[in-house]
Amino acid sequence: MNPFDRMYEGTPPWEIDRPQGAIASVASAIRGRVLDVGCGTGENTLLLASRGCSVVGVDAARAAIAAAMRKGAARGLSAQFAVHDALNVSSLGGTFDAVIDSGFFHTLSNDARADYANELAEVMATGATLYLLCFSELEPEWGGPRRVTEAELRATFTRPFFVESVEPARYETRDGGAHAHLARIVFIGAPIALPS
Repeated sequence: MNPFDRMYEGTPPWEIDRPQGAIASVASAIRGRVLDVGCGTGENTLLLASRGCSVVGVDAARAAIAAAMRKGAARGLSAQFAVHDALNVSSLGGTFDAVIDSGFFHTLSNDARADYANELAEVMATGATLYLLCFSELEPEWGGPRRVTEAELRATFTRPFFVESVEPARYETRDGGAHAHLARIVFIGAPIALPS
């Protein structure tokens, strides 16, 4: 059983029954085909679907995906949900105009971060934006996910990415929340080889 499935035997602290405020604050800028990595029970996915986006939400936790599908059906919203490995999103096929990561990146080991960036580079259209919400180093060490510095974000998302901005944000939880970063990271594409 996936460790996150165990968390969904109850109500995980990150399940707040609404979209993350930081993601809702950028929703009007998001259009087209969208990938929601680590979508949980789908609140961010369904917000974007309600705004006309074609959204694919993936999560490794079967219980979370089942709940997301029920929510989508109950709300009459069309979104695709799949139990899927976020470190293998290139197998989904196609490209995306935007990617949402609300609380996935801060679960990754240092080694997995590079793999994740490489996978995203495979599925993001040139000019696509990754909106990444993660715990920041300002959050006191009390347990929970890893803390991420702005420098770590910038070191992970180097060319073919461009880190447009990293802003202070709040990652909302049932207990109130945590200091976070909201990063906007643009996929600028691979360098073009010029003829000699």
